[in-house]
Amino acid sequence: MKDLLKKYENKKPEIVFHWQDTETDAEGWTVINSLRGGAAGGGTRMRKGLDKNEVLSLAKTMEIKFTVSGPKIGGAKSGINFDPDDIRKRGVLERWYKVVSPLLKHYYGTGGDLNVDEIHDVIPLTEECGVWHPQEGVFNGHFQPTEAEKINRIGQLRHGVIKVIEDPKYTPKISRNYRVADMVTGYGVAEAVKHYYDIFGGNIKGKRAIIQGFGNVGSAAAYYLNQLGVKIVGIIDKSGGVINEDGFSSSEVRDMFLNKRGNMLVAEKMIPFEDMNQLIWKIPTEIFIPAAASRLITKEQITTMIETGLEVISPGANVPFADKEIFFGPIMEYTDKQISLLPDFVSNCGIARVFAYLMESKVEVPMRDEAIFQDTSKTIFKALEKIYNLHPYKTDICKTGFEIALKQLV
Repeated sequence: MKDLLKKYENKKPEIVFHWQDTETDAEGWTVINSLRGGAAGGGTRMRKGLDKNEVLSLAKTMEIKFTVSGPKIGGAKSGINFDPDDIRKRGVLERWYKVVSPLLKHYYGTGGDLNVDEIHDVIPLTEECGVWHPQEGVFNGHFQPTEAEKINRIGQLRHGVIKVIEDPKYTPKISRNYRVADMVTGYGVAEAVKHYYDIFGGNIKGKRAIIQGFGNVGSAAAYYLNQLGVKIVGIIDKSGGVINEDGFSSSEVRDMFLNKRGNMLVAEKMIPFEDMNQLIWKIPTEIFIPAAASRLITKEQITTMIETGLEVISPGANVPFADKEIFFGPIMEYTDKQISLLPDFVSNCGIARVFAYLMESKVEVPMRDEAIFQDTSKTIFKALEKIYNLHPYKTDICKTGFEIALKQLV
């Protein structure tokens, strides 16, 4: 596996597009690792301090993710080095999408990511640039549809991704108009834990979970895990956190989801971040959901959690460990050999799978929430089952997943 990984990591990306904003100090990159299958896909993120290497590593991660979620295309990513809290953010994004729109028309498909919202940012801003849909490039480059097929599938995408969830099984509150794009990745992260226990042995009900990050992915994962009978015992994000070692009630978890402010946790008796960061890793838990930014989790934090009974990690963030390597650095390898580490490209493939599902086939009309969400769940189940069939043990799960994926790419 390591030889395959080294070969994959060392292969230079096919396209690197670099942009310097003329009105601010914003700097952006689109990295297309390859045009496998004629196209590439990957979301757009914004954060202060982002650099080209971060975008490159995420583009390579996306290519691996597509081996699970489909379609069989190359990996890409866009990243903008700019403070997302700056009031000039909208203008930066407008100018960014204007310059990358030729890529989006022909062979690159994008979506939301860290600090860039799929529904409020990506879709309307790309439409203003004459792009039918942020995934239009994948249609043209990979599927090469007839005009009628393209109109039909783009219609499906437009409706499906921003579809308001109407089935009460998949939304904490129907009147809030939560959409598929808001919820499906966190849903997949929770389903990955359920499938892990179903396949590798054990029962998810009554297990305890800690959530890191309370944006779309972390908050949705917490909500769905709680619906599956998991006790949420701790939540931490950049604003602070909350702890209840007996587990928050279903109504408390639901209220925290409904009351969040953007990507920030809002709750009574919030513990300041500095104190929370000392406390949370020592709380006994079986399940850990790292769903904040990439490259945050230290070996010390993981070791402490393992000592208090950690069983499984289902990442909501790509590359959650504080390794400098693109993939499989020493902290990640150490974790994989100690406990069950689910591959991030399996656990958080939800929105990528929704894109593929809506592009690959004609879906039933009217479109049903259950069909969309269950397709994601089944995709994750099949990926974990494939790992188990090759390696039926509770360690080296991530390593085995990488081996299966890399054999398709190298």
